[in-house]
Parts: sequence; structure tokens; C-alpha cells
Amino acid sequence: METRKTKIALKNVLKPLLLCTLVLNLFSCVEQNNAAKNNANSATDTSEKVESAIDLTGKKIGYCTPSLNAPYYQALLQSIKTNTEKNGMVFLSADGQDDINKQVAAVEDLITKGVDALLLNPKDPDALVGVTKAAKAAGIPVFIIDSSIDPSAEYVTTIQSNNLANGELAGEWVAKKFGNNKMNIALLSGNAGNPVGKTRKQGLLQGIAEEQLRSLGHIDLNIKTQAYTDWSYAGGLKAMEDILVAHPDINVVITESDVCVLGAIKAIAQAGKTDDILIVAGADGQKEAIKYIMDTDFYGCTAMNSPVQIGKNAVQYAIQYMNGKRDFPKTSFTPPLLITKENAAKHYDPKALF
Repeated sequence: METRKTKIALKNVLKPLLLCTLVLNLFSCVEQNNAAKNNANSATDTSEKVESAIDLTGKKIGYCTPSLNAPYYQALLQSIKTNTEKNGMVFLSADGQDDINKQVAAVEDLITKGVDALLLNPKDPDALVGVTKAAKAAGIPVFIIDSSIDPSAEYVTTIQSNNLANGELAGEWVAKKFGNNKMNIALLSGNAGNPVGKTRKQGLLQGIAEEQLRSLGHIDLNIKTQAYTDWSYAGGLKAMEDILVAHPDINVVITESDVCVLGAIKAIAQAGKTDDILIVAGADGQKEAIKYIMDTDFYGCTAMNSPVQIGKNAVQYAIQYMNGKRDFPKTSFTPPLLITKENAAKHYDPKALF
């Protein structure tokens, strides 16, 4: 007959093994049937017909993505396509294929095809300034979506999530979570110089600092290291493997995007440190991240960056422009939203592209 001591020992052995199994196999989990109907990244068609004083039939909306190598980009393209076609317009798309020269050429091709509005998600904030000026010379309004572009570019407005506010919400959350306890922080970023990543990072650090000042009366931003992931699963995995070797005392990972850290989770699990490291993302609300938040304690929170809503807003603004509206703000934000264990189920949809 097993003693109580033996049972406790067995439980202590099995617990980390079960947790690692959950982590390494989460992507192949059976999809839940109770997905939230109002999820902002839902696979359900959420396109809308926009009221228009002019006939939109045959109007052409051109969209150029920097790449299609990530679920976010695929979901954004799908949202723009469905909203364009819902309003009787023609959708033309071009893929920059993760190459700035190819993206420039792709935009030039859309201009040549005579689109009535150009939606552009720039891979680089400087390299695409010239094509925006070429579009204006051709009488084509340009709408920057998701990312940012140099202010010297010719564009109507930028449509994106509120990266600063989302980052601040996530930073505030982790500072409250730790309170007086020491944070040894590793920062996982996308790539050097990316304006969206920089804004998200700024928000995260501001959120931590402001909450520490309010609750503790001082700031302790103990960032041990920063690593770049190239916004990829493989990049996050490699970066985290290196960090765990160089900085074994890390107990918090803050990141500019869910995608930067999803690969890192595998490295953390393989090192047996899922009980020792808390993950906090300043953006995206990717479905895999939300599932981790629901099912584990090591993924604390993320913030919503909905490609579905950004795509919908972009098409609506293009239609408004065609109808004569000109007083657009230079940046248009979707509402900031923090996703934690308390509200994760509401925003989880296993059938979503992103």
C-alpha cells in the first residue's frame, strides 16, 4: 500500500511531465466547440456593407502585404478581401514575399492597374515612401495599415491597433502580478528598428514603470537581455535557448508579439522552467496564445491586435474617401484590449486564421 509520502513524490514527478506534454502538443489539441461568437479574430464572416452615396460596383481596392508567411498576414488579407467584395468592389492583392524590393515592385504593379484605393502594409518605413508619392501622382489614395511609414510619405491615414496603449496594459498587469518581488526580465523583440515593435516595447516598459511608481514608489526595470526573433516561431525558439543559457535566472519574458514567444515556449518547457518563467505579450491575441492563457499559468496575458477589425476599418475608410471624406486623423486606432485568464474564453476561436 502506497504511503502518503510516496504519493506526493509521484505527483511531483508527474506534474512537470504532464505540463511539458501540454506545452509541446498544444497546437495539435482538439478544437473547442464553445468558441466565442464575438471573437474579433473569428473565422466567421464579419464583413459589413458600408453605406455609400456612390455606386461602388467595379471600384478596385488594391492591397499589398509584406508577406503571407504568418497567420496574421493571412487573416488580414482575408478580412480586406471579404469586406471589399461584400461592398461590390474588386479586390486586387500583391505579396511582397518578405523582400522589400519585391514589395516596391508589387505596389508599382497595383498602381499600374489603376486601383481606386491602395491599402499598404509596409515591410520598411522608409523604402516605400517613393511608391506612395507615385500613387498620389496617379490620383490613388494610400491607406497604411497595421505597420507604420515615414511621415514624409503621401498617405491618408494609418489604421492599426493601439500598440502603445496595449503595451501599457500588459506592462501594468505584470507589475501588479509581481508587486515587491524581483523581476529578471528577458525582452523578445521582432526585428531591429521596426516602428511598431518599438512602440509596443515602449508601452510595455511604460506600463511597468508607471505601476511600480504607483504601488512601490520606485522603478525597477531589471532587463537582463533583449533578443530579436524576426517575428517568427523559429526565431523565438533560438533566442530563448540562448537566453536560458546566458541568463538562467530569468523569471519574466516580455515580448512585442505573441509570435515572438510561441517558439520560445518550447525552449522554456524543454528546460523544465514553465513553473519559473511568466510570459507577457504586448500584442496580438493570436489564438495559440489565448489557448495557453486559458490552459496554463505561465502565459499571463496578451493584448488584442485584430487583423479582422483592422481590415474592416481599412475598407470602410477607403469607401468614405471615395464618397468625399477628407478629414481623417493621421492615425486611426482599434480599441486597446488586454486578454487574461478572466476573459480569454470570450476571445478564443479555434477556427480563426489567427
